[in-house]
Amino acid sequence: MLLHCVNLPIRSLEGGLLLDSDSVMEQCRKEPSSCYQPVQTKAHTMKHSLKLVLLFLILATFNVNLQAADELPLIDLSKQTDRQTVIAAGTPEVYQGHPTTLLMPDRKTIYAVWCINHGGSAGPMARSTDGGKTWQRIDDRLPAGYSTHQNCPSIYRMIGPDGTARLWVFSAALGKRGGPGMPSIMSEDDGQTWKEMPPLGFPCVMTFSSMVRLKDGRYLGLYHRGPNGKDRAPLVVLQTISSDGGFTWSKPRIVAEVAGKNPCEPCVFRSPDGKQLCCLMRENTHKGRSLMMFSNDEGQSWTKPVDTPWGLTGDRHKQVFTKDGQLVICFRDQAPGSSTRGHFVAWVGTYDDIVNGRDGKYRIKLLHQYGRRGDCGYPGVELLPDGTIVATTYVKYRDNANQNSVVSVRFDLDDLPQPKAD
Repeated sequence: MLLHCVNLPIRSLEGGLLLDSDSVMEQCRKEPSSCYQPVQTKAHTMKHSLKLVLLFLILATFNVNLQAADELPLIDLSKQTDRQTVIAAGTPEVYQGHPTTLLMPDRKTIYAVWCINHGGSAGPMARSTDGGKTWQRIDDRLPAGYSTHQNCPSIYRMIGPDGTARLWVFSAALGKRGGPGMPSIMSEDDGQTWKEMPPLGFPCVMTFSSMVRLKDGRYLGLYHRGPNGKDRAPLVVLQTISSDGGFTWSKPRIVAEVAGKNPCEPCVFRSPDGKQLCCLMRENTHKGRSLMMFSNDEGQSWTKPVDTPWGLTGDRHKQVFTKDGQLVICFRDQAPGSSTRGHFVAWVGTYDDIVNGRDGKYRIKLLHQYGRRGDCGYPGVELLPDGTIVATTYVKYRDNANQNSVVSVRFDLDDLPQPKAD
């Protein structure tokens, strides 16, 4: 007996056709007969053999798991809309994508920057003065040329050798994808005014996805690229160091290169005791787990990248430590077999869990992605003085014609229900 697939959910995207893999997974779980039917006659054998091959290719391509197998307890906050704030709403015509955020030293002012369209032009910026409860667009403060900066702008606060603090927003390219690498805008008055800065000239897929201040006051920035800076395999992670608060950077060097894998979107942060740097990385083949590496000498050398625990498998990690030492890391879930794969989640554990390869405590589903699977989850994550965590991402927020929105979620670990195993 041969099986063939029918009624596969297909939708259009930018003039083409795209299989809605989440719909396939849900449909096949609920109604297996709608996805597979027996074929008895020889006349149908070739036709439906091709359909079967197509289904297998689809499932392999999208890593669809018909049976979820969560390895950690899960708390689902995704339907609690009172926790959610829409910073920039998508429309049928406008796609809001890829935000990053910055919490200022007053611990209540937050800046958010993002791009229009998937990996598209920069331009939008918003500011909150109440810890992310309300937001004001401040695009009119920005240089006109900023709208020509491309792909996933990232905002940082950096302190120069003279003690001057500046805000920087780096992007991937100037003018067009593949243009001069890493242009930026900079503010010397806490974001009141901005000026455009020359590109650093580093070819990249995305600009710095994370930075860490070293013990000597310099800044270490990490990013990724493919051959000749292109967004194609094999991907490698590079680091560069600034000694003057962001104006100039050392020659980049490769710090993560793994045969058969594509490390990218590095997230670097310091251990609670300050002695070690940890770097989590997306693994872009999505055939296994994410990657991690460590440095015990302020980035002079790194351990060989190894797999993360299952629960940390995802894209574009971003972390905060709570007051009691718990570690919260938000990202787009890509864990094999996860019931929340493709959605916006948080992992909760400790730094020791990561170092020792342990699973952690539990995970939280923060937002449901209603559109194309995995088109969400580039976050900014900030910890407020009262223990509230504000996690901001882009997401297909509702099952309607509107494209992705920039949305934040508020939660406090102390107020969450006890996690339950799936």
